[in-house]
Amino acid sequence: MRAVVKETRQKQELDNRVFPRPDRTRILTVANQKGGVGKTTTTVNVAAALALAGLSVLVVDLDPQGNASTALGVPHHSDVTSIYDVLVDGTSLSEIIQPCPDVDGLFCAPATIDLAGSEIELVSLVARETRLRRAITAYLADRDERIDYVLIDCPPSLGLLTVNAFVAADEVFIPIQCEYYALEGLSQLLKNIEMIRTHLNPTLHVSTILLTMYDARTRLSAQVADEVRTHFGSETLQSTVPRSVRVSEAPSHGQTVITYDPMSTGALAYREAAAELADRGASSGDTAAESVSPESGTGLGGAAQVDETVHSGASVPAGGPDGEDVR
Repeated sequence: MRAVVKETRQKQELDNRVFPRPDRTRILTVANQKGGVGKTTTTVNVAAALALAGLSVLVVDLDPQGNASTALGVPHHSDVTSIYDVLVDGTSLSEIIQPCPDVDGLFCAPATIDLAGSEIELVSLVARETRLRRAITAYLADRDERIDYVLIDCPPSLGLLTVNAFVAADEVFIPIQCEYYALEGLSQLLKNIEMIRTHLNPTLHVSTILLTMYDARTRLSAQVADEVRTHFGSETLQSTVPRSVRVSEAPSHGQTVITYDPMSTGALAYREAAAELADRGASSGDTAAESVSPESGTGLGGAAQVDETVHSGASVPAGGPDGEDVR
């Protein structure tokens, strides 16, 4: 009963909370080379939470599986004009964007299965790495009303689709799963981001890290969270997203958990994370924060130390990598 009262109060506070608008459109690429960490889930639920608070949000689905499109209730069968047509044929974004039926102010550029072969087709095209950036820039310039946030959902790889997403964005948003080896490959991801900064997009930086699938019953989740906060303190949101059945169920109904079950712990956690993301963007005055780089104390060096800690087993509790040691 006490938990229900707390969640009701939390939802009322979030309903009354005003999310500040950024000074300009914030473009964030949601990326992690590791699969199954909650990239798409984070993208659609943070986007829905921002839109529910009155902001205008565009989700660009760059994953050939089209899961973000599914979660937002947007058709993405093979006959639909999609982000594939934008990247390969130069179609305008305005021709493919569809509104989310459940949330006002939320829009989606859907992905179709055609996107699976786009990387091969992009290889021979001129300016292949900048095609998404040019499309987004043209779309934002032509709109009468400003889009506040653009969230780009990436596939779990570093091919031309992800490179296009990195080149198009100013910020990288990294979801990290609170499980064993969740940090494996993070240093490689940061190296790739630094490479993009050097050669293609000097404004790109890691601005946000969100801990997902957090299980408060296990010491493992707490220790992984501590490791992340130790090495990436300024980038990591205070909010964490717990494991939630409702979060997993929502896409099968063509919805985000924000609309599927607004009182669930997952919905409230994503709304808290979205509020923190909005507040950080407003308080900084400019989204071009200091980049996480090899030279920075919380950057690549920190990631390498985390990887070394994880591989050595030092961060694994006595219960082992399965997190069986339950408090």
